[in-house]
Amino acid sequence: MKTLLITLFTLFIFSASFGQKQVVEDSIPVSGNCEMCKARIESALEIKGIKLAEWNMDSQKLFIAYREDKISEKEIHDAIVATGHDTDKKKAEDEVYAKLPYCCLHRDVDPHSDKKKHKSDH
Repeated sequence: MKTLLITLFTLFIFSASFGQKQVVEDSIPVSGNCEMCKARIESALEIKGIKLAEWNMDSQKLFIAYREDKISEKEIHDAIVATGHDTDKKKAEDEVYAKLPYCCLHRDVDPHSDKKKHKSDH
């Protein structure tokens, strides 16, 4: 634990000495259903400025660490919705969403049954 604290402190000092902005850690609600969704969401964020992107299927949350001087929160949401997945701040275009595999349709279809979800089921 002591070694970890020393390492983190050293990294903080090193980063501050070069005037770089801090790495922001956040969680973003992102809709999806399966491992294919997970791969798609995480792959969309393999871009400059993103240090970590990990989507949790059970919680429907994307845990993310990024450099705010390299990428904005808006750009992160834009990258996610471009794959067909909705976030809490932006909805994917219907045309993009419709191209997702059936098991990845997260709005109106329960991929585990033949029935469509109803608004009362939410």
